[in-house]
Amino acid sequence: MHYVSQVGSTRRASLMWAVIATGCLITIALILGAPLALESGHPFFGLTIYRTFSYLCHQIPERSFFLAGHPFAVCSRCFGIYSGFATAAIFYPLFRSLKSIDTPSRKWLFLAAAPMAIDFSVEFLGLAQNTHLSRFVTGALLGSVAVLYVMPGLMDLSLRDWTRNSELKPTNVPAHGTSELLPENFPAAPSDYSAPHRRI
Repeated sequence: MHYVSQVGSTRRASLMWAVIATGCLITIALILGAPLALESGHPFFGLTIYRTFSYLCHQIPERSFFLAGHPFAVCSRCFGIYSGFATAAIFYPLFRSLKSIDTPSRKWLFLAAAPMAIDFSVEFLGLAQNTHLSRFVTGALLGSVAVLYVMPGLMDLSLRDWTRNSELKPTNVPAHGTSELLPENFPAAPSDYSAPHRRI
């Protein structure tokens, strides 16, 4: 796969980053906008957001932050993941080149997920009670580190030159005309009719 020129790659990478950052901000705005929509008398808009995020989160009120008397569109842990991802994505160009497509060792992703797993386990096993803050912080840690694995892949896609498809062109097609492909130009295959028992 070919890559675009230096100037073109910078523009494409910047555009990809802008799209991702904008998408993250819109996601956070929707999560916060759902309770505000209900409070301001726009139930259709608010309930539509809640229903959309219900496919991604359990939305248990007791595990969610509240705004204007209504729970966020996602629980505190999911909000931490979204917030951490959004923050890291927005500031990504400040600590890493947009044209870098290398990812860190996967062990860092597992280490980032460990606090969230522990926070979940201690309550699940009845050892301790976690809080909104612990769910949010552990989720934010995982979300922010996940950017280091998601962003390089998206940047790689943006830097590729999808208009070049020379690799897909057959190399054995004649340069002039197609007469060489006519049946009469192919060498005759040996016949099996000399062996009657092998005839079809």
